[in-house]
Amino acid sequence: MIEIKQLTKSFGDRTVLQGIDAVFETGKTNLIIGQSGSGKTVLMNDLVGLLEPTSGQILYDGRDFVTMDKRQRILLRREMGMTFQGSALFDSLNVLENVRFPLDMFSSMSSRERDRRAMECIERVNLKGAETKYPDEISGGMQKRVAIARAIVLNPKYLFCDEPNSGLDPKTSLVIDRLLSDITHDYGITTIINTHDMNSVMGIGEKIIFIYQGHKEWEGTKDQVMDAKNKRLNDFVFASDLFRKVRKAELDEDNNK
Repeated sequence: MIEIKQLTKSFGDRTVLQGIDAVFETGKTNLIIGQSGSGKTVLMNDLVGLLEPTSGQILYDGRDFVTMDKRQRILLRREMGMTFQGSALFDSLNVLENVRFPLDMFSSMSSRERDRRAMECIERVNLKGAETKYPDEISGGMQKRVAIARAIVLNPKYLFCDEPNSGLDPKTSLVIDRLLSDITHDYGITTIINTHDMNSVMGIGEKIIFIYQGHKEWEGTKDQVMDAKNKRLNDFVFASDLFRKVRKAELDEDNNK
C-alpha cells in the first residue's frame, strides 16, 4: 500500500499539487486521471522520487519516502518497477537483453539465472519467440509488453505505469490493460497507472483518483464513475462522444422504466 498525506509540490511561486491525500491499495489497479496540466504526472514523479515534494508524506507500507536518506531510497527503489510513456527500450539491445537489464544492474544472480528470469517475464507478457528481436523489429504494442516485462523482472512490490496506452490502437490498448490487471492480481502488486484513456478507466479502474488543477477532486471506482455527481469529473469523463452516448442511453433507459 502507498499512502500520501497532504502532498504539496511547488515550482517557485507556482503550486502544482496542493494538499493531496490518497491511498493506493495493494493488489489493485489504482488509476490517476485528469486533464493535461492537472498535475497527475508531477504526482507520479513525486511518488517515484524523480521530483521532491515541497511538503507532505509518501508512505510505502508505512515507510516515509520523503524523509529517507540516499541509501534507504536506493533500497526502496529496488522494490519499484516502472514503465514510461515511450517504452524507453534500448535500441541496441534485443528483447531478452532489455528485459534482463535491471537484473544485470541490481541482481547477484548468475548469467544463466538472469536469462531464465528474463525469459519467464517475456513469456508472462506473451512474447515468447521474440526474445532475439530488436525494438525496431517489433510493433508498438509489443514494445509496451517488453517494457512491462522489464518492469516486473525484479519482482517489484510497486508498479508505476505512465500512460501505458499512449500511441496504441484501441484493440492493443485492451491487451495492455488486461495484462497490467492480471499481473497486479497474480503478484499482489500495488499498481499505479497514470492515464487519460477512459477505456482503461472503465475497464480496469479498481481505484480512481481524479486530479483537477492540482487538487484531488474525486475518488472512487469504475462502477461509481458513471453516476458521479462531480461536474468537473463528468466534464472530463464525458468529453468523448462514446461516453456521452453511453450516458445518454443510460438516462433514456432510466426514464423509460
